[in-house]
Amino acid sequence: MYRRSLIGSAAATGLLSAVAQAQSFPSKQLRVLVGFAAGGGGAEQPAAKPADPNYARAKAMIEARDYANALPLLQQVVAKDPKSADAYNLMGFATRKSGNPAGSLQYYQQALAIDPRHLGAHEYIGEAYLMLDQPAQAEQHLARLDSLCVFGCAEYRMLKTAVANYKAGKKPTN
Repeated sequence: MYRRSLIGSAAATGLLSAVAQAQSFPSKQLRVLVGFAAGGGGAEQPAAKPADPNYARAKAMIEARDYANALPLLQQVVAKDPKSADAYNLMGFATRKSGNPAGSLQYYQQALAIDPRHLGAHEYIGEAYLMLDQPAQAEQHLARLDSLCVFGCAEYRMLKTAVANYKAGKKPTN
């Protein structure tokens, strides 16, 4: 009985960990559930390092659609932390949303060079390629998201919808 519960617990822990990693879920409930299943009693692991305040400010500006003012803050972030795939991804997003999809590609590519599994960068570069009338490139990133999102994810669904819309004659805009 004890052995069976250990095996079941290990399998559940492995499955939950795989789901959390594949989905990159930020939800506290899933992190707590994974921690509990792993024997951590539901305790969350502390963050590796505090977030850069410029990153937080830039993210808030992007949410407010103030793309031009977010870019210098993100440039400061990557100057301090050149391995920040998230900052490069947001730089690409802000550049694309400012009306420069071609200029955004370099930032998405940098984000993917740092983290080839970055779901947001795959989605956003795919959307940029659609804006540039390069659907084959977008579909390559859709296929990569399909392999990364084992149980499906929002980034895959969003890019899949954008590709379908593009094929139906609805080219994405800023």
